[in-house]
Amino acid sequence: MYAFFLVWIGQMVSTIGSYMTDFATTIWAWEFTGQATTLALVGFFSQAPGILITPFLGTLVDRTSRKQLMMLSDAIAALSTIALLWLYSTGNLQVWHFYITAAINGTFSQIQHLAYTASIALMVPPQHYTRASSMNSMLHYSSIVFAPALAGSLYYVVGFSGILSIDLITFCVAVLTVWRAIIPQPVTTETKPLNWINLWQETLFGFRYIFTHANLSALLILGSLFWFAHDLGGSLYSAMILARTDNNAAILASLLSTAGIGGVIGASIFSIWGGFKRQIHGFLLGMVGAGLSKTVFALGQQTSIWIPAQFCSSLNFPMLGSSNDAIWMNQVKPEFQGRVFATTSFIGQVTAASATLIAGPLADRIFEPAMMPEGSLTGIFGSIFGTGAGAGMALLYATTSLCLLFIGIGGYIYFYAKLMGKQTS
Repeated sequence: MYAFFLVWIGQMVSTIGSYMTDFATTIWAWEFTGQATTLALVGFFSQAPGILITPFLGTLVDRTSRKQLMMLSDAIAALSTIALLWLYSTGNLQVWHFYITAAINGTFSQIQHLAYTASIALMVPPQHYTRASSMNSMLHYSSIVFAPALAGSLYYVVGFSGILSIDLITFCVAVLTVWRAIIPQPVTTETKPLNWINLWQETLFGFRYIFTHANLSALLILGSLFWFAHDLGGSLYSAMILARTDNNAAILASLLSTAGIGGVIGASIFSIWGGFKRQIHGFLLGMVGAGLSKTVFALGQQTSIWIPAQFCSSLNFPMLGSSNDAIWMNQVKPEFQGRVFATTSFIGQVTAASATLIAGPLADRIFEPAMMPEGSLTGIFGSIFGTGAGAGMALLYATTSLCLLFIGIGGYIYFYAKLMGKQTS
């Protein structure tokens, strides 16, 4: 597993740098505009371009050197960071510049993600799939621990340009570790030359594979519903906290760090334990636990409630994500994973982009005005969520959190009914 560890360490360093830039961008954009829509649009543009090309990327990943694709993706991300650094240094940086760089980074990040994910099954023995997936969760949440704390403390010292410079260095580390690692390629049975007809056939292969396997299609639909509700609320997270704390970046940073600590602990426990024998339990219990914790978070109006609720919420996601990844890696052959994972990623991107696109307008035009002191929903929910800036976003966040809970319960009902049907037959 040396190659996996080497690549994992490089990605850890790079992800910390990227998250620092994301945090600094959030603060800069909120101070510049004060609108939730602006922050949500950055997320939308990071996802939208990838939607157009992701179905075709699976064929690219299955036929091309995955190592070279990962190095290329990091190099492009570094170039976009250089562009932002130059614009900021010359005093020409505007909000719409973030939309462009988010689109570029989102596209190549998707290429890297597919190449990296499809390589795990060849770098790691099958009995360690769940542990490897947990380590990837740890990568994400460790970055959440360190990045906000570092960015929050350095933002007012080295400025936005200093954060971008640090991010640039971390990209170099990521490229170097991938270059040093041996990343196997799958043995492919595809002998046809790649043309437009074959490209379409191979692109549709992932859809056919999933929807001819009932369990995989049910897993995909359930996950898509969950992540739509999650991303709808998640798109408002930073704006909601900043609005309810009078733009206190330190509180936002502490909450993000708490999320990271919870995720690291959850991933560590799951890596040591190895997960449920029936991995579907980890997937569904993670949904239920996340829904409960986020509902409590939405009801809170101070850090004494937010911090423990955020910690408990983040404990669930490594179990949820690792169990889901392990199911897919076990059910799909390595030579098909590029195309199948591209399909799941495409559906996930459509889901996330739809959620982030509507989150900002829902908050700014409907829920926030309705929860102002004289708003239409104040009489019903004012005693629960309060009134004023951020109250409407808290109401919407609570609604999406309850949806997470019900989706997890619904999944248990579906799979339990299916299991009972098999036993009776």
